[in-house]
Amino acid sequence: MTDDTDYIPPRVWTWDKASGGTFASINRPVAGPTHEKALPAGRHPLQLYSLGTPNGQKVTIMLEELLALGHAGAEYDAWLIRIGEGDQFGSGFVDINPNSKIPALMDRSGATPVRVFESGAILLYLAERFDAFLPKEQPARAETLSWLFWQMGSAPFLGGGFGHFYAYAPTKLEYPINRYAMEVKRQLDVLDRRLAENEFVAGTEYTIADMAIWPWYGGLVKGWLYGAAEFLSVREYGNVLRWADQIFDRPAVRRGRMVNRTSGALSEQLHERHDAGDFDTKTQDKLTDAP
Repeated sequence: MTDDTDYIPPRVWTWDKASGGTFASINRPVAGPTHEKALPAGRHPLQLYSLGTPNGQKVTIMLEELLALGHAGAEYDAWLIRIGEGDQFGSGFVDINPNSKIPALMDRSGATPVRVFESGAILLYLAERFDAFLPKEQPARAETLSWLFWQMGSAPFLGGGFGHFYAYAPTKLEYPINRYAMEVKRQLDVLDRRLAENEFVAGTEYTIADMAIWPWYGGLVKGWLYGAAEFLSVREYGNVLRWADQIFDRPAVRRGRMVNRTSGALSEQLHERHDAGDFDTKTQDKLTDAP
């Protein structure tokens, strides 16, 4: 293997603003807000601030699944956070998530508002709040939580590792692409072996583990992430493909994938969601065609 340059790390690292690739304009080595900006709030107790990335989709899928079960208290306002424009560094967003990452949730249903950040924490919070999609009894509960946290630990290798170096880095380097492609394929094999013996990731029930894993690994095998399906030979993972299609057939999943989405077909982009009827009237194709 050869790379274009031989890099020797300095004794002390310093920030080079020009080295960040696609996201150089928003990445920085410090936390905290960059500007004052209050967040909007709608009429529902649940206020979601997000973008339709795989991490954002986890939560909107969960909320739509809860509504499909009849949990009226899961009605929500979904506000668009444009991370490419630095919305996540506004003071109001940082108040909810000091880590400045989407998604972030405010639950105003009680006397004291509750903030929840990190997608896995939000899924677990909603599952416990509405007593849904998380088994009560062991060992099914432990299995579900194990796979939920498997996703939390694994996806950074897919997104921040493989996705960054394969799709976003300013220079294509053989070593990191090979290193992270190997790890992503190992993870796909883990899932494929699991799904060879189980209908859903945690067993016989559809759970928050599926909701967490599907936007990343289901999206990958369906060809939606990084244009890398052929490169990673995703057709090798037939059980993951079966599961990915099965999850995508759920109406709530299709709706959840649309919320806060700003790419793809205009008919599948619902930039903000404040009412169930918005799916019929406020997708970007309808707003674009409006007089």
